[in-house]
Amino acid sequence: MTHTVVALRDEVAFKDIARTMRRWRVSALPVLDEDGRVVGVVSEADLLPKEMLRDGDPDRFGRSPVHPDPAAKADAVLARDLMTAPAVTVRADDTVARAARLMAHRHLKRLPVVDDDGVLLGVVSRSDLIKVFLRDDTEIADEIRREVVARFPAAPTGPVRVEVHDGVVTLTGHVWDASLVALVTRLVRTVEGVVDVDCALSGPARPAETGPHRAPPDDTTRAARTGDPGAAA
Repeated sequence: MTHTVVALRDEVAFKDIARTMRRWRVSALPVLDEDGRVVGVVSEADLLPKEMLRDGDPDRFGRSPVHPDPAAKADAVLARDLMTAPAVTVRADDTVARAARLMAHRHLKRLPVVDDDGVLLGVVSRSDLIKVFLRDDTEIADEIRREVVARFPAAPTGPVRVEVHDGVVTLTGHVWDASLVALVTRLVRTVEGVVDVDCALSGPARPAETGPHRAPPDDTTRAARTGDPGAAA
């Protein structure tokens, strides 16, 4: 995220908002209360209804979930009345995937980043999210070995091998249970910078529930059954 952020107080007037957007070349600005908490966002779209008012028909802007009352926006003068609230935000410890989903679903270019109290910490933009795909292949491979592969016991036939080329991960080797293959693949896909996963892992099929069952020496089988990777930590 970008830590240097231009923001507005909720009492800032319309023309000052427009000047700030133009000066900093941004299309949206977070709005803060007196304690620095993000209470909304003012975008260029929030300013447009006032231009429609010049034609005497602010409703031409059209009602939508984002702009339920364009006439009210047209009459607004202060940031608190112009802003879209509540603001769509992310936490500093949220994943890049979550931020990307929010931007895609809400059609947003930027998201304020807040702490547990809603205080502004920075802003994450689409360009920030793209940067994760510039991670070095060696760095990605090291994280996969440390955060994913190490959570599963090695099969007797040898460890899981990890290779990364241009963000594409290749997994080879064996796991204790074939049902773990899909789980390992999903976990690898969550690592930042991974573009795709070519999984060639293999393992013995899980025995029938009524027959004898040899479990690996930890809770990995339970993790695979529940889909909860934390159970194998």
